[in-house]
Amino acid sequence: MTLISSVEHSKYVKLAPRNYVKWAAWILEYEQYNYPEDLEMISKLIVDNLDLKFCPPRYRELNMGNPLFGHCYHATQAMYFFFKDAELKVMSAKCQGPAEQHWWLQDDDKIIDITASQYDAFDFNPPYDKGKETKWYGWKNRPHRKTQDLMKLVQPSANLYFEKYREKPKKSY
Repeated sequence: MTLISSVEHSKYVKLAPRNYVKWAAWILEYEQYNYPEDLEMISKLIVDNLDLKFCPPRYRELNMGNPLFGHCYHATQAMYFFFKDAELKVMSAKCQGPAEQHWWLQDDDKIIDITASQYDAFDFNPPYDKGKETKWYGWKNRPHRKTQDLMKLVQPSANLYFEKYREKPKKSY
């Protein structure tokens, strides 16, 4: 059974202190995959579609010699949404080295980390022992736009579009 789902990156404008209005959104409509049956296939598709443009600028130089470096957040977020109904836990921890934080998913005690091999280039392991269940960072825990773009590459049949609900209001303060 195919389950259609959506991931919305809403756009807000601050009208006054603590008064935000949603005026538009980037919406990705896509098919969810079956966990754990499709895990290996989706892991490979995500890794195969990682691109330097998705990597935060401060990590791009290191990414040139370590192609998974700097991709853990959006790769993990894409995996999470593709298996949204699997109720996987979002995990993160501060890590050693040039990165500040590492992200992965967890299914009970099973660690699902499609960027783990980036640590092969370092003298330390991923920080799983320090991991805590974590909300997505960013305002209102919304998915990142680059995650939507990555998901669209992984699933070309997905529909990514911009929907404007109203004109962007002007700030009133």
